[in-house]
Amino acid sequence: MTALVKQAANVIELLAFFAEQQRPASLAEIAKHFSWPRSSTFNLLGTLTNLGYLYEPRARGGYYPAPAWSALVQRIESAQPLPDELMRLLEVLVLETGETAVLAAPSGANALVIASIESPNAVRYTAAPGKLIPLHVTATGRALLSLMTDEDRAALLRRAKFERYTPTTLMSAAAVEAEILRSRERGWFEGNAEFTLDLGGVAVPIDLAQRQLAVLVAGPMFRVADKVEELARLMKGQVRKLKAGR
Repeated sequence: MTALVKQAANVIELLAFFAEQQRPASLAEIAKHFSWPRSSTFNLLGTLTNLGYLYEPRARGGYYPAPAWSALVQRIESAQPLPDELMRLLEVLVLETGETAVLAAPSGANALVIASIESPNAVRYTAAPGKLIPLHVTATGRALLSLMTDEDRAALLRRAKFERYTPTTLMSAAAVEAEILRSRERGWFEGNAEFTLDLGGVAVPIDLAQRQLAVLVAGPMFRVADKVEELARLMKGQVRKLKAGR
């Protein structure tokens, strides 16, 4: 597993803090919230301010992220935007299944949620964009692994940390490979509460020209356990439509 670079992690955590608080915060408040030394907090805030990524809306009124962040993100996203048809795919799946639909992409040893639409049900699966899930543990991850070359997948599984999250977690590279083989043959990947107890679903890989993705429909086991094949047929049909329309 790649080691975290502390300074980079601190910047991301700081942005998440502002996203949650949605108001300016003082140096003292930020240092206390994260249990950071005041000196390193001062240096971080000063650096971001000097670069134009933080500002003080009022003198001595606390720091807040500057509009430069929004402009930067928009420029990045405009170079490779998420196609509208992928969001429509999620909308259709939620409408037809009543469960949460998620789009994920590979990110190192993890599946990264890049878009999701939650089920309208009170009890539902939630996966906000940015959520990371170990590739080898879930149906979504195994769907993404299936799109890799045998060599790349084997290299990743050699480095994987096989931790038991639930009684059904697959605990070896051989077990993951065998499940990928079975899933490829039937054309879909089943989640059986391997990462989160009482949560199941179906994932289908989507191999596009410039993206390798997986779409997941997931919900509590008491709703999805008896209809995984129905979900799989529906999802495969919608993915075929998506590819045919490109």
